[in-house]
Amino acid sequence: MVWQVSAAANAVIAVAYFLITLAIVVPLARSNQLRSNPLGAATAAIFFTCAVHHGSHAVHMVLPSFGVEDARGLAFRQAWDWPLATWDVIGAVVAAYYWSLRRNYSSLMQGAKLFDDLRQREQQALELNDSVLQGLVVAKMALDLDQPDRAEAALSTAIDSASRIITDLLGSEHHSMKLLRSAPAGVRTEQPEEEP
Repeated sequence: MVWQVSAAANAVIAVAYFLITLAIVVPLARSNQLRSNPLGAATAAIFFTCAVHHGSHAVHMVLPSFGVEDARGLAFRQAWDWPLATWDVIGAVVAAYYWSLRRNYSSLMQGAKLFDDLRQREQQALELNDSVLQGLVVAKMALDLDQPDRAEAALSTAIDSASRIITDLLGSEHHSMKLLRSAPAGVRTEQPEEEP
């Protein structure tokens, strides 16, 4: 009975891990990121090797049932005990739970978004610099030149740009969440140096 439970659990794990491999590789291949995204490729390789590993356990344990005298399979059957079978069942439950979560987090799992590449992060940093930082610089210059209307317009544009960029980064599903800062925002004021 123990080896049958383990064989079934290992088969579930193998199928789930193989499907996870496909879920990672296919979008990376479609977006031509298999070579340029080593984290995504390595993650797919980990799941693939685990799928083969667990699949081989299941196959070796089942082969003697089909008249194939597989010495490894008979040894696996003898060696497997309830603690090992329990961990196999836990692994199968976790694999199934992962697939149930994919439905809830489908927007994060689409395409190669799970493994954002460096170019996208650089693009986001450039956009923040262009839209927000430069707007703040214009606002400061306008204040220094005693042009409050121009400063206010630059600040409004910078705030709108920052809001849009953050909304794009978080995604539309986060609008209903209450996001709270870990500390209140503050304005740093420079103290004038005291004369000795």
